[in-house]
Amino acid sequence: MPSVQKSSVCPHDCPSTCALSIEVIDGARIGSVRGAAENSYTAGVICNKVAHYRERVHHPDRLTRPLLRTGPKGSGQFRPIPWEEALDRIAERFIAETARLGSEAVWPFYYAGTMGLVQRDGIHRLRHEMKYSRQRNTICTALAEIGWMAGVGVTRGPDPREMEKSDLVVMWGGNPVSTQVNVMTHVSRARKERGAQFVVIDPYRTPTAAVADMHLAPRPGTDAALACAVMHIAFRDGYADRDYMARYTDCPDALEAHLRARGPDWASAITGIPVERIEAFGRLYGQTRRSYIRCGYGFTRSRNGAAAMHAVVSLPSVTGAWQHEGGGALWSNRSIYKWNKTLIEGLDVRDTSIRELDMSRIASVLTNDKAALKGGPPVTAMLIQNQNPVTVCPDSNRVRRGFGRDDLFVATHEQFLTETARWSDIVLPATMFMEHDDLYQAGGHSHIQIGPKLIEPPGECRSNHEVLQGLAGRLGATHRGFSMTAWEIIDETLRISGWPDAKTVLEKRWIDVMPPFETAHFIDGFGAPDKRYRFAPDWKSLGDDHALMPKLPDHLANIDAATADAPFRLVTAPARSFLNTSFTEMPYSRKREVRPTVLVNPDDAVRFGMAEGTKVRLGNARGEVVLHVRIGAEQQPGVLVAESIWPSECYEGGIGINALTSDEPGPPWGGAVFHDTAVWLRVEAAELPLAAE
Repeated sequence: MPSVQKSSVCPHDCPSTCALSIEVIDGARIGSVRGAAENSYTAGVICNKVAHYRERVHHPDRLTRPLLRTGPKGSGQFRPIPWEEALDRIAERFIAETARLGSEAVWPFYYAGTMGLVQRDGIHRLRHEMKYSRQRNTICTALAEIGWMAGVGVTRGPDPREMEKSDLVVMWGGNPVSTQVNVMTHVSRARKERGAQFVVIDPYRTPTAAVADMHLAPRPGTDAALACAVMHIAFRDGYADRDYMARYTDCPDALEAHLRARGPDWASAITGIPVERIEAFGRLYGQTRRSYIRCGYGFTRSRNGAAAMHAVVSLPSVTGAWQHEGGGALWSNRSIYKWNKTLIEGLDVRDTSIRELDMSRIASVLTNDKAALKGGPPVTAMLIQNQNPVTVCPDSNRVRRGFGRDDLFVATHEQFLTETARWSDIVLPATMFMEHDDLYQAGGHSHIQIGPKLIEPPGECRSNHEVLQGLAGRLGATHRGFSMTAWEIIDETLRISGWPDAKTVLEKRWIDVMPPFETAHFIDGFGAPDKRYRFAPDWKSLGDDHALMPKLPDHLANIDAATADAPFRLVTAPARSFLNTSFTEMPYSRKREVRPTVLVNPDDAVRFGMAEGTKVRLGNARGEVVLHVRIGAEQQPGVLVAESIWPSECYEGGIGINALTSDEPGPPWGGAVFHDTAVWLRVEAAELPLAAE
């Protein structure tokens, strides 16, 4: 069989956005999938999930025909229908609900099942032209981004490849061995070539923590206290760069005075980390000029995540680490691309008076909470792309209850029959990334890339853009983007954004748009109008719920604290073999993860009479979930970790982990709080064998 190597891009919800080299066999099938060795960030390394992608593309369970529900909602009972009938039914229902309740009754719902700009964000073009409800994208990055912006003022930072030039890399709130493997490539080079130290700060012993030189395991939601103590040590012991702060920050004297009462003893009582370990880390960080903090997404899963991110990112502003190659901090470089997305998103027809519904609060939206609905009509019709909210979104029992409403019509465009698809009225078969054209940026590096169509999709699968085109014609949407191919949109978007045309980008494979050192390290100033880093943020400008936010870096005690009735704090971290609910359909991933489990501290295991494999029930006011115990040595007593997101049907009773998580928004702008949950734990009675007759 003749095969050729083709260039592509990983589309999944990961900052790495890996450059790929893909084997195409006979022009019709996918063979090996590898990282592009020539790309300076990917450097030939990709995760095992994507390395096995040929099994996903050619999976026998892929959806290949449109389906119409024939049984009760959630039953998974469907019959095939033609595409024309499916699109007609969706359009007719959207038109009917608009006539009955107004256009805001329709809510197109999406997120990052693909990170391609055309196939992911094109749904906004339909939303804006038809005046459907807008969506506030809070489920993944909101809390971390707000915290970063509070101090830095712009979403960019030092080149992540500079970690190779660091003498200390601090991975704070992330697990790149499992979730962003390319980070480890550059960390490994720094350790090998420079003898760099690698510190991981995470509530439990992740695979990344297991290879660190130092692992600090704070209680969930206490990171800001640790950061404050490290800044206290810097001021106390002479590690603070006062000249740098005088030139580049807003109020260093006020910060120093504020931190005098926030030393290691104070932080130890909050975080549970021994004083001597806080002192050791503070000394290491303070004495190392080339110190690079790689901020992970753990910050964006806690109610106080924005405050915690701001406190952590204040560290290099105290020590002046931003000045040095291999120094500073990075959360995301998403703002360096300067896209003009008018064509992709239909920004020229956007009406900001249309209500904006918080996607993380879909449980409240679909159960008709008046505050969540922003005073508007109930949502009675939805088009879902790139998301599996029945499994993924917080408070999933209420999400499921909302999807079960008789008056709610849902059309889901998917690759597999997910839980959300099973609760839908119409299911449309979707392409995968090798089966359509798309344009990609990265948050974790600085390359623009194009992923071209490499093979034909199976059966009757259509891309997101093609589905939107089909609906636009039926709904009367006339925006010119609907009459263009995906390739034409890619080409025009690149050119109007100031980049080379699509043909050039594809030929070059990627274009590196990393800003110069002076800009990336804020030598020419931070993002605020006065160019200074903000120790005292203007939280009011960043969200309506700003009154609670601390005036200076501080621990914000607004978390779902343990109580006598719910004495454990639960973190629902990502499983290594899954990416949200993507890859959960893969036999390789299922085999590696085995089953839904909860990681328990050994002391708690003894106290409750648990052993490896013991069946337990976790619960709170929102629901109950059954899992099996794993014993973990490096998390604090009272901390539970349930790596996920397993499909609900994999749990005993069919109730998944997000039945326990709250859809309460984190201040000041909102955000899902997946790692911020108090629960009780009960050991399930073992089943007794039947007596022989």
